[in-house]
Amino acid sequence: MSYPYQIKSFEEYQSAYAKSLAQPTEFWGEIASYFTWRKHWEMTLDWNFVEPHVRWFMGGKLNITENCIDRHLKDRGNQPALIWEPNDPDEAHRVLTYKQLYDKVCQFAHVLRNNGVKKGDRICIYMGMTPELAIAVLACARIGAIHSVIFGGFSAQSIADRLQDAHAEFIITSDGAYRGGKDIPLKSIIDDALIACPFVKRVIVSTRTRTPISMIKGRDVWWEDEIKKIETLGLHDFEPEIMDSEDPLFILYTSGSTGKPKGVVHACAGYMIYTNYTFINVFQYQPGEIHFCTADIGWITGHSYIVYGPLSAGGTSLMFEGIPTWPDASRFWDIVEKHKVNILYTAPTAIRSLMSFGTAPLEGKNLDSLRVLGTVGEPINEEAWHWYNTNVGKGKCPIVDTWWQTETGGTLISNLAGITPAKASYATLPMPGVEPVLVDEKGEIITGNNVSGNLCLRSPWPSIIRTTYGDHERCRTNYFATYHNMYFTGDGAYRDENGFYRITGRVDDVLNVSGHRIGTAEVENAINMHAGVIESAVVGFPHDVKGQGIYAFVVYSGDTPADAHLSRQDILQTVTRVIGAIAKPDKIQFVSGLPKTRSGKIMRRILRKIAEGELEQIGDTTTLLDPGVVEEIKAGRV
Repeated sequence: MSYPYQIKSFEEYQSAYAKSLAQPTEFWGEIASYFTWRKHWEMTLDWNFVEPHVRWFMGGKLNITENCIDRHLKDRGNQPALIWEPNDPDEAHRVLTYKQLYDKVCQFAHVLRNNGVKKGDRICIYMGMTPELAIAVLACARIGAIHSVIFGGFSAQSIADRLQDAHAEFIITSDGAYRGGKDIPLKSIIDDALIACPFVKRVIVSTRTRTPISMIKGRDVWWEDEIKKIETLGLHDFEPEIMDSEDPLFILYTSGSTGKPKGVVHACAGYMIYTNYTFINVFQYQPGEIHFCTADIGWITGHSYIVYGPLSAGGTSLMFEGIPTWPDASRFWDIVEKHKVNILYTAPTAIRSLMSFGTAPLEGKNLDSLRVLGTVGEPINEEAWHWYNTNVGKGKCPIVDTWWQTETGGTLISNLAGITPAKASYATLPMPGVEPVLVDEKGEIITGNNVSGNLCLRSPWPSIIRTTYGDHERCRTNYFATYHNMYFTGDGAYRDENGFYRITGRVDDVLNVSGHRIGTAEVENAINMHAGVIESAVVGFPHDVKGQGIYAFVVYSGDTPADAHLSRQDILQTVTRVIGAIAKPDKIQFVSGLPKTRSGKIMRRILRKIAEGELEQIGDTTTLLDPGVVEEIKAGRV
């Protein structure tokens, strides 16, 4: 298999990019023609960014799993589709060929149908990183149900919020999950969430950790028992549900600048075509290569570059249950050596964490199979980029620095491995079909090079967000209302003398902690639930490993708690209970008041400077209701 739309030179990139902007319908229509359709589309693109609405390949009919599995069976049936590396290095790994994956997805699609799932139903998936998670995702897509995967680190309250928003009546989970040295009691957390979600009809439970769990008659069933029923009935193939191009494929919740998570909706056809196109071109994927994306499928990176992108390309995708530092800091390198990994795609946070162990864990490891390295989730700092390049890639592997978001579905700005230029800490050039612009605070476009501004996008690519589930107005106000006729990314960027883009971080009230977006309002809401807390304000600060840490300024009942250490622990426990451990503040400072304007607005700009240690660069405080509070906060900085 070759990829006729794989870019092979810088000149080809320039030509493809120019055509994609001048003739987007012809450009994407030609790429779409290489996929399996049940009915050809009638109109390639209809869009405006004011309402907003974006529709690609209108009138087209297809099923994404036919493109990810069925069409590869004839030539690649015996090729590995998924390689699963378990948390414990002493446990045997698993390989699923395309034929085996097809059988298991069809089988589980029958299970879903048997349990009352219909096209358009929402299914929450809350599992560890096992092959069953990928099978569940694909089975939902095959039956036409909308999957909503929730990362295994979220709390019962966070799950309940998402279940209620999507009105998901079906859940797929496991008894528990392994992650490093921890056992996560997934089913127990689901049980706690369901107290507030009586509308849930069925919970399908896969066995992983053999943790004792509660199984409620009439609601909870074992995955394995349901599979046996299908085998007894002799059911094998499952005819895929024919979907409209614009039917929702999945909902994925992401933090916003307000407290409530947003359900980002992606559509079947455009998402499939764009993740496939970017996977093949960014990584310069060659048939038969092993692609190791270290993300969790609970995040968009796992959706796009563990499941849908690689499988739609007929690739081999490696999924890993554990973490890079357990049982020791050589785990990634052991996996690369064991499976002869060709492409390693990971987060700058993981690289910085591994840097802290030095180069000893790399000694004696054979990494010669590596051809391409990649980073995702946050901007990579130069020091980490050079460490990755020198010690992992041995100076021979191009590093693709990919910038994108949950809302964009796939990579928007990145160098193409070995094809377009790379520059440390720069995402560099936009993908074909992507038209970035920098704008100032007034919405005026900033022209030329060596300039900074807010990063916007002027035209739609196939995998752009379609809506926020159940609340299209929220989609409009979050992404399309800030600047007229543009999608606002929420990120700032710098464009250098070559036109290369470097992402400079969030410009809204969203933090990027270990590559995961966490809304400041969400964390503040959780802190404020603690009985002793009157008010709080959360900002980000530079963190050596996470990129950004969370700094919380807390006004406590009676000014200061009797036992500050114990109260900090209580607040951390509250945040863990409400959101999950991922959102725990790194620093908590108790203060008597917060810097507010006379209208009551908290001046987070001032708190950000204090958290960053830039105490002499606070700026003008005369507009504050009580300027004296700033000096007190500065003096008490932790």
